[in-house]
Amino acid sequence: MEKSNSYTIRISLIVALGGFLMGFDASVISGVVKFIETEFDLTKLQLGWSVASLTLTATLAMMVSGPLSDRFGRRKVLQVAAVLFAVSALGSAVALDFLTLVIARMIGGFGVGASLILAPMYIAEIAPPSMRGRLVSFNQLNIVIGISVAFFTNYLILQLAESSSEWALSLGFQKWNWRWMLGLELLPAMLFFIGLFFVPKSPRWLVMKGQTDQALLIMSQFTETENAQKQINDAIRSIHEEKGKEKIMLTEFFKPSYRLMLLIGVVIAILQQITGINSVFFYAPMIFEQSGIGTDASFIQAILVGLINLVFTILAILFIDRLGRRPLLLVGLAGIAICMSLLAYGFGSARYELTQDALNMLPEEIDRNRLVPMIDQVYADDVSFKEALRNNLGEKNALAFESNLITAAINMNPTLILFGILGFVASFAISIGPVMWVLFSELFPIRIKGAAISFVGFLNSLVSYLVQQFFPWQLETLGSSTTFLIYGLFAALGLVFVWFIVPETKNKSLEELETILIKR
Repeated sequence: MEKSNSYTIRISLIVALGGFLMGFDASVISGVVKFIETEFDLTKLQLGWSVASLTLTATLAMMVSGPLSDRFGRRKVLQVAAVLFAVSALGSAVALDFLTLVIARMIGGFGVGASLILAPMYIAEIAPPSMRGRLVSFNQLNIVIGISVAFFTNYLILQLAESSSEWALSLGFQKWNWRWMLGLELLPAMLFFIGLFFVPKSPRWLVMKGQTDQALLIMSQFTETENAQKQINDAIRSIHEEKGKEKIMLTEFFKPSYRLMLLIGVVIAILQQITGINSVFFYAPMIFEQSGIGTDASFIQAILVGLINLVFTILAILFIDRLGRRPLLLVGLAGIAICMSLLAYGFGSARYELTQDALNMLPEEIDRNRLVPMIDQVYADDVSFKEALRNNLGEKNALAFESNLITAAINMNPTLILFGILGFVASFAISIGPVMWVLFSELFPIRIKGAAISFVGFLNSLVSYLVQQFFPWQLETLGSSTTFLIYGLFAALGLVFVWFIVPETKNKSLEELETILIKR
């Protein structure tokens, strides 16, 4: 491997640590919700808020992180993000009430929003066109590694909480299990902050500031001198062409010249989240518990989600510059639609019945006498079964023992649900997960890149927030089958859009893409 390539990869990996922290946040909360729901006596909407509050502030951060990076530099804003991650991890771990926990999570959201926007932007600005797809995908790779690590550490802490070893008891894993889950993020946050001191300023940002000599010197560390000079000259020419124009306003995105670029960016941004990926990453154990496998098994299967996500993201990185962005999107969206339909069928065919034998096997803490009216009653869906549990046990007890009661009553094939979830995650990870951020780094010209990526990133994060906020409510109100069917329908519509509208951007320079996507 050439020295410049090795250096480019190393710097890209450091910057992509922001993605790791985002991924860790995305899935670590999945192991926490079960415990804070009962500890803080939360409603379903409050539970959704404890998860989605981080994404709300991430959405706000996306609105300003691009313009702030245009003013102060990509690296400096990422360093601030690293500090916010650390403060959030520590604050979440020691939170004494629901409000404090939410505030700490919201602080971390500002770091998430900045990292999601600026990490792929920075990498795209230092990468040669032939490597850009793979390098920008490093951010998505680190996101999924963070997801996998969080699923694993959640399960590990859950096992330590049940351990009778002296050292585990002394560290309070049993008493503070969910606090340990959240507090572990402090370690990678500190590593990210330190690593950014070894990252140079973005050469394209330096060109924007008129520091072309320094920009050329830095770009020469990432590629051959001749190619570095060409990329700097292209950036200078692009900025010079826009020099006489007024600074772009948000309303200018809606002018005819930006119409195609805007349409693709907005639809892909919404599509990535509205197909339900963060319902899985933020609530994976909860989903698996709905299939009746129990708490421990649900945490184990969540680890499989992380591993599948990691494997197929690596495959996407290997193929994104070989096969192109568009083929991956088409295959992935088709897979998402099929797998969501499978989940809808699996949960839709489930039946719930508490027999006397099943009742006798329930934990002693459950008042069996209150469940007598439900014996031998068949419930056709999860909504009616859970409503019956609440009516007979009361809201708090029904929630506390929901997993045990579903396991005792459900009649379905849980392997079908596992296959559907893993297939969905694989389809997402090899397609719209990493491809979206690559497209965002390629769609927009340099003069408006910061503002444009912030805009579509804002939409992406806003939809993510809505999905996370209302997913527990959807399960309770609409049921699992209808919820997953809705996600599948959105994926099918997205497949049609990509087929007819989205062009291929593989092996094209940022300036070449301007001529394709923007009408002068």
